[in-house]
Amino acid sequence: MASLNKVLIMGNLGADPDLAYTQGGQPVAHFNVATNESWTDRDGNRQERTEWHRVTVWGKQAEHCKEYLRKGRTVFVEGRLRTRQWEDRQGQKRFTTEIVAQTVQFMGGAGPGRPQAEENGSSLVEPPATDTAEPPAIEDDQVPF
Repeated sequence: MASLNKVLIMGNLGADPDLAYTQGGQPVAHFNVATNESWTDRDGNRQERTEWHRVTVWGKQAEHCKEYLRKGRTVFVEGRLRTRQWEDRQGQKRFTTEIVAQTVQFMGGAGPGRPQAEENGSSLVEPPATDTAEPPAIEDDQVPF
């Protein structure tokens, strides 16, 4: 049976990307992207919701993301979903779902020398704080490319 795991999002960075290297020297960057949804409720009130997406980028593209992307910058990300599991320090099972990017396109919006908001003047909302530890680092044998 055929299957498809493809994600397309366009939104704004909640913070500058983090760049690290695996033990084998493979670059990997992580950043969060906010996407917004708005609608009018039954009472005619305008409602808005922000969804945060964790993005992982590998290789030279990860280094480019670290160099050129800044908080507030608009990006278009194409990739696939991956869920990982680990145990935290208290022995609790934790899960994270992330987008493993195959393509990151730098769009308009905030960046070096630009205001930290979209062109329409809307402000960014900070990503929600979490009380769970970050997932463990990805080893070289888990590198998707």
